[in-house]
Parts: sequence; C-alpha cells; structure tokens
Amino acid sequence: MAKAVQKIKLSPSRDIPFNKLVLSQKNVRRIKAGVSIEDLAEDIAHREKLLQSLYVLPVLDADGQETGMFEVPAGGRRYRALELLVKQKRLAKTAPVPCIVGDMGAEISAEEDSLAENVHRVALHPLDQFRAFQTLREQGRSEEDIAAIFFVSVNVVKQRLRLAAVSPRLLDVYADEGMSLEQLMAFSVSADHVRQEQVWENVNKSGYDEPYQIRRVLTESTVRASDKRVQFVGLAAYEAAGGNVLRDLFEEDGGGWLEGVALLDRLVAEKLRTEAEAIAGEGWKWIDVAPNFPYGHDQGLRRLAGVPADLTSEQQASLDALQAEYDALQAKLEDADELPDEVDARLGELEEALAAFDNRPHIFEPAEIARAGVFVSIDSEGRLFVDRGYVRSEDEAPAADFDAGQGADASLAEGEVAARAVISLAGESSEPEEDDEDAERPLPDRLITELTAHRTLALRNALADHPAVAFQAVLHNFVLTAFYRFAPSGSCLEIGLRTPTFPAQAPGLRDSASAKAVEARHESWKVRLPKSENDLWDALTALDATAQASLFAHCAAFAVNALYEPASRYNQGRVSAHDVRTRLDQADVLARAVGLDMVRGGWRPNVDNYLGRVTKPRILEAVREAKGESSAQLIDHLKKGDMAKEAERLLDGSGWLPQPLRLADPAAPAAQQEDEAGFLPEFLAGEEDRADAGEETEPQLDAAE
Repeated sequence: MAKAVQKIKLSPSRDIPFNKLVLSQKNVRRIKAGVSIEDLAEDIAHREKLLQSLYVLPVLDADGQETGMFEVPAGGRRYRALELLVKQKRLAKTAPVPCIVGDMGAEISAEEDSLAENVHRVALHPLDQFRAFQTLREQGRSEEDIAAIFFVSVNVVKQRLRLAAVSPRLLDVYADEGMSLEQLMAFSVSADHVRQEQVWENVNKSGYDEPYQIRRVLTESTVRASDKRVQFVGLAAYEAAGGNVLRDLFEEDGGGWLEGVALLDRLVAEKLRTEAEAIAGEGWKWIDVAPNFPYGHDQGLRRLAGVPADLTSEQQASLDALQAEYDALQAKLEDADELPDEVDARLGELEEALAAFDNRPHIFEPAEIARAGVFVSIDSEGRLFVDRGYVRSEDEAPAADFDAGQGADASLAEGEVAARAVISLAGESSEPEEDDEDAERPLPDRLITELTAHRTLALRNALADHPAVAFQAVLHNFVLTAFYRFAPSGSCLEIGLRTPTFPAQAPGLRDSASAKAVEARHESWKVRLPKSENDLWDALTALDATAQASLFAHCAAFAVNALYEPASRYNQGRVSAHDVRTRLDQADVLARAVGLDMVRGGWRPNVDNYLGRVTKPRILEAVREAKGESSAQLIDHLKKGDMAKEAERLLDGSGWLPQPLRLADPAAPAAQQEDEAGFLPEFLAGEEDRADAGEETEPQLDAAE
C-alpha cells in the first residue's frame, strides 16, 4: 500500500496594524545595499501597496504568552520604509500591514528564515529589465516617468531602451550567455539589425570581438562628430539636412558618428564655395577650394609678401591693453609652481586674442592680386582657413612688362577683376590651358637638332673634365627647381629633382619640428637668392664652397622618399613590393649616415599619431618596452580609449618609438633584423619569412580598426 504524501501547511497571513510591529534583532541583514529606504518608501507610496508581505513572529512575555505585538525578522527594509512614511504622516500609525505570521515554536529559527528570504531571492535578468522598460515605453510612459518610477536617471532608462532595441537575434545570444553585456552595449551604437548581425557573425568567427572592436567595425564608414568638417558645417546643420547621427550611450563618443558622409561632404563643399565666392570679390585670379590640401601643395608657387593691415586707434588701444594684462599676469606668477585654473584660462584667452591681431589680413597690390590666387580650406579646429597670395608660373608677368602692366591692372574696376576669378574644388582648375604656338625658325628643325646634338656631346665631354663646374651646374638645376619653378626658363641639365608628396596626412605633420625647420631654412635661403633666375648663376658663383654645399644639401633633401606605400604582392600597379623594400632599406642607410634620431626630431607617441590607432596588445607592448611589465599591468584592464590616454602619459619623455621610426642596426643578427622589420606587410617580407610563418599566422586586425 502506497504511503500517503504528507501535505505541508503554509503559515497564515493577516493584516496587522503598523503600531503593533517592531523590528527584530534576528534579521541577518546588517549592511545597507540596494535601493535606499527613502526610495523604497516613495515606491510604496506611489503604488499604495506592499508588493511583498512582512514575515512576523508573535512577541511573548515571560510566561510564554502572546503580548499582541509582533517582531519582524524578515522584511526589515520594508518595515523601515513604512516607518518613514508614518514619521512623514503619510501613513497612519494603525494602518494595516499584510503579514505572514510564523510559529514561535517551529523548528526553523527566525535567523534561518531571514537568511533564506535574502539568499533565495534571484535578481531579475538584465534582458528582462530592458524589455520591461520597453513595454512601459510602448504603453505610453515617457522616459522621464519611467526614471521617476524606478529611481534611476533618464540616461539609464535611455540606455536600457537602446539595449532592448538591439537585434532580437543578438538578444537571444545574450540571453543564452553567448555574448557579454559589454558586447551587447557595443552593438547598440547602430540601429541597423542586419548590420549588427553581420558584424557579430564576423567578429565571433575571427575572435576579434572586444567591445571596442565591435564599435570600430560598426562605425568604420562614418565620420566622428569631432572631425573638422563637422565642426566647420555644424552638427545642427547636418541634422537639419536630414543626416543621421549614431550615438553611444555607454561610452564617451565625442558627440557620436555621422552616417551621411556624402551629405556631410556636400554641405562642406557648399559652404566652402560660398566663402570662396565672397573672397572672389577681392579680385583674385583663381581660388582653390578643398577641406584640406596635401603637405607641400604650394611648392613651386611664388608667395606674395603683402603687409599687415593697419590697426585703427581703437584696435591699437585694445591690443596694448591685452598685451599689458598678459605681461602683468606673466610677471605676477613667474615663480609659481602651478597656475590657478582661472588664471590659466585667462592667459589662454589673452593669447588667442593677441594671436588674432598677429594674424590679421594682409594688404596686397591690386596688380599682384590680379595674377595671384587663394587656397581656401578648413584648419584643424574646424574654422575657415584662407591662405592668400600665391602666383603660378604661367601667371608670372615678364619683368620688362611688369611696370607697364601694373597701372593697367590697378585701374581695373573691382567687378571686372572679380569676374575673372576661377573657383575650383579640390584643386581642379576649370580654366582650359592655352597652347602656345611655335615661333618661326630661320633654319629647319631637323638641321638645328643635328647641329645641337654635336654641341651636346662636346659639352658633356668638357663638363666631365671640370668637377667644380659640374657641381655648380647641378646645384643651379636644383635651385631652379626648388626656388624658381614659376620661372619660364629651364636648365640644360636633365637632372630631375622630384619632390614626393605625402599621400596620407599624418596627424601633426604640418606642425612638426621637422616641417618648421625645413620651412625656416627654405625661407632663409630664399632671402639670399636673387629674385630673377637670370641672375642665379652669378649668385651661386659668389657663394663660397661651404655655402654652396649647404644649399646643395637643402635642395637635394627635397628628393628624399622614405615612405612606405601599399604594393601588390604580385608586383602589379605603380610600384612593386620589391621597390618599396629597396627604398626603405636605402632610407635606413641614409638615416644611419646622417644620424637620424626621431626623438630629437620631436616625435612623441600620442593618441592621435599612434596609440589610438593600434590594438590594445600593441599599446601594452609599447608601455612594456618603455616602462616595464609593472607599468603595463597598471593599464591592462582599461578600455581601449582610456588605455591609449594613460599610455600617452606613461610614454611621455621615455624616448620610445614604434618600429617603423627606429633606426635599424646593421650589426644586429639577421634574425633580429627580421623581427625589427615585422611592421612590414607579409608581401614585403621575403619568401623565406612567409614560409616560416606557416599556416598559423593570424589575420591582421588593421583593416577592422
């Protein structure tokens, strides 16, 4: 016969007046945690009900008889919240409180009941909370209402709603613990479910699934709101034109990412053209417009000197007052170890105001304006940058005709001059080039060619016997190319001085110490050289050997090309992998010969030029090499952005350089040199390098970043 299952009997529940309840010392909760008593009281008042009954035990007297009072061993926080409402006179002292009444004679102690109530409580899964917030939103609750109900900030509610809006497929993966909460947060950057799922599939297979890597891939085709183009146009104007902005509610995103890159570029072009049209009224012949121009874009153009515009009496007085205040602050705090924040801010304002006076517009001669042009672009801070006064070689007036033509040009009405201005985007001129007709020759071309062939051969032979003249002839050619490229005449020596351009604009390149030194040296030589190329040979002859050698080195330096550039591993295209490798090897030889030191040259690793553009392991590797393992461990737990910032601080003054900037040691073992060349792509390595790598080589992350 089957044994009957003994039925359990639950403790009864009843309403007990609040003033008959006392807090028990048998409650195991001692440390404050979770929602505050004040917030819990507000929630009870808002709902006008207790969502969970109190667990109470009768209080017995010395004889074991019930006194009519009840102690609360489980539910102490709810009791204190009710007590606060009574003190605030928002709840009557005798208000009935739903309670579950335990048996004082039971085998299970009150302490065990209190512990069980807290230990067996399971927190709500975050995804359930996200979806619950979403349901409330769909029911018409505002984000502010939801925040007030659950005593959280509005930003927290927005974050939860954003997470609930991630692709349902990815939410299921998160629910099954297939991804972390941090990874889910990264996917909330984009609202495109299809894109989210594609990225998850790719990063999950590759293993490159860190949250920062997911964000990088999701925003790789966007433009940061901190980009100078956005600052120039204005985020409000972009959004008013229908542009969408991606925002990260969980990380500092600097204002977000702009999805409409084409729209942004169109707005930038329109605003730049509007500014250029206003500048065209000044009478310039041409205006080149681009968000930014490559380094060296003005080489070969003559720069007009111009003079700064005169200051009015009011402007001069303002300048004097600003300078006096600046000098007074500097003198007062000369010996201070650290400037107060307000003083430092004021000095910055004064420096900016004084710089505005220094950078006031220059005045040019009308005749010069009529043949010169302007570059209109955007500076690094997103402000309009107008660089006036450049003359192209084809626009140079013959020296004999200049004085005669100056009066005519100067007499042109402003409208007539402005009408000739040609505005071109990205440096592409819209003016057709004019073809010059050949002048009549007294002798047939074929005959002259034959005669000059004899002369050329004889001149080659004679020049080879005079090394000093040959040196000066090459120098003459170099100087013509470097300083007189606007001149209509050329040189009989076909020795080309080709100055490579920089295809990628590295951060800080224009403001680097090297760029400033080259520009300063070029300007100092420009002052010493004659204005007319016809007088150049005599001027070079007058220089001593030391000066000639210095000028020769300056011109020759413009031909240096130590750039890495992508090349097809199959040697298809403009440059082969072998050519690039040879170029870099020869650059190392030249660097050793001149004792190149990039640290003395002013290069320092920072977030913009290196640390923010490589993976976390490479950041840690840099810190480890420069400061040791202990310093690397200090930052290895940080997120990518914070890690890069801290690494910049740690590396400051250390002299650490990334491998492409280091000077290779020719005496190092071959294996070490191969390791030091590891920054090169696989197809630039030798065949034996690739063979050693085998099939275990992991894919590079550069493309994803």
